[in-house]
Amino acid sequence: MKDGEIISKIPFPTPNPRVDLFLVTMWSGELKVKGLLAEPKGSECLDGFLYLRGGIKNVGMVRPSRIAQFADQGFIVFAPYYRGNRGGEGNEDFAGEDRQDAFSGVRLLQAHSRVLPDRVHVFGFSRGGVMALQAGVEFPFLASVVTWGGVSDMILTYEERKDLRRMMKRVIGGTPGKKEDAYKSRTPLYEMEAMNAPVLIIHGAKDTNVTIEHAYRLEMRLKDLNKKVETMYFAEFDHVFPPATNRQTVKELCSWMKKQKAYTL
Repeated sequence: MKDGEIISKIPFPTPNPRVDLFLVTMWSGELKVKGLLAEPKGSECLDGFLYLRGGIKNVGMVRPSRIAQFADQGFIVFAPYYRGNRGGEGNEDFAGEDRQDAFSGVRLLQAHSRVLPDRVHVFGFSRGGVMALQAGVEFPFLASVVTWGGVSDMILTYEERKDLRRMMKRVIGGTPGKKEDAYKSRTPLYEMEAMNAPVLIIHGAKDTNVTIEHAYRLEMRLKDLNKKVETMYFAEFDHVFPPATNRQTVKELCSWMKKQKAYTL
């Protein structure tokens, strides 16, 4: 039993004829966790790409078309559903213990026969942005970290999203006033000293799901620490970009990823 070890790998219907999809069950701690693995057809070795979705439970669930879209840019892509979803064991706890599923996803890609082991990237959307940053703190060898509409401060999320407060109190154990440590432990801004990988921040200024203040705080923190950070801010867009802009942004962030090299420790 080893984190990231694949227990089963079953072919899954693919929306893209150039990409093979598989439903994977892996070990994450002592839990069996499900996810989608996308492999471009062929045998060449490629960069690895960990896709960390947003939302919780069925909200924001991994979409095969999205995973195949990134794989079609020349990556081996793995997207965990997170524990407790789609038949996986355990329960999600919103970037708490379930961050282990992201860490196990990194290890799965590292061990993949077609992934260049020093070329693993991590991408997080919305809530997945927190987990991408957590993975960057955990693994200094990552080639890059990208957050798109990503959360960086869990206390700020509680303050901004009144509609999420009941869920957050239930999952995290209370309010930030009563459970400050639990919220801070889910806020990677406090751990950016350990970030070694270059970071790209993508955010829409009109985002009301995750306000651009999350991006500004992350950018400022990384710059204060002299870390490598770049930004793509879009004044006219909110949390979900229009399809044409979305496709172009995917191409640009994938191109950016491939140009990055992990820092030398």
